[in-house]
Amino acid sequence: MKSIALVSGASGLIGVQLLHQLFKAKEYDYVLSIARRELAFKHPKLVQVQVDFDKIEQTSLLDKLREDDFGGENHGLIAALEAKEVKIHAFCALGTTIKKAKTKENFYRIDHDYVIDFAKWAHRWGASKFLYVSALGADQLSSIFYNKVKGEVEEDLKVIPFKYLGIFRPSILLGHRKETRIGESIGKVVMQAVTSVGLLKKYKPIYDHQVAKAMVHQALNDELEMVKVIESKQMQIFE
Repeated sequence: MKSIALVSGASGLIGVQLLHQLFKAKEYDYVLSIARRELAFKHPKLVQVQVDFDKIEQTSLLDKLREDDFGGENHGLIAALEAKEVKIHAFCALGTTIKKAKTKENFYRIDHDYVIDFAKWAHRWGASKFLYVSALGADQLSSIFYNKVKGEVEEDLKVIPFKYLGIFRPSILLGHRKETRIGESIGKVVMQAVTSVGLLKKYKPIYDHQVAKAMVHQALNDELEMVKVIESKQMQIFE
């Protein structure tokens, strides 16, 4: 029985840390990055699968793996999938910003539609657990567009019959982004100052690797609950 981690959003702040944690976890034999473009680094466990998220529901994982298996490196993975002798966990750190998306419609397509389509696709290929990076304040009834979209994603994920759904709601993220987000940078300084004096602890900024470690920990530990929401302060224990 082979153990596989499917990862979408692997090029982002949390996604990169998530890959590192999955590479270190002996429980996973393969880590598959499901993305639009290839990542710039390699690892013995890493298998890169390039997909068009607009057409992911029509994409065959097996066909993609066969296409890219020039040297036969994926033979064991393909054979295990064909025989259905696999345990699959799916991790989703997919998301963008209004600034990068340009419009609310594009933002919704990436942060909602792509996430839900990836989840349905992962479930179809046998994923039993799904672990999703949401956001602190996610609420489908929120008047704040970002929080509303995240809340809608959470609710729509609950309809997909995974054995376990982990929803992670980090506060402002600390880490090294490729791009600078001015508003977020100011927010980090303000919130670090506020939480340092013991106020609003649930809003304390959190490091990208803490979220990643929490996700892998939850995936590898059986849960009695089918759906679990992990708040930012609960992830702070991971160093």
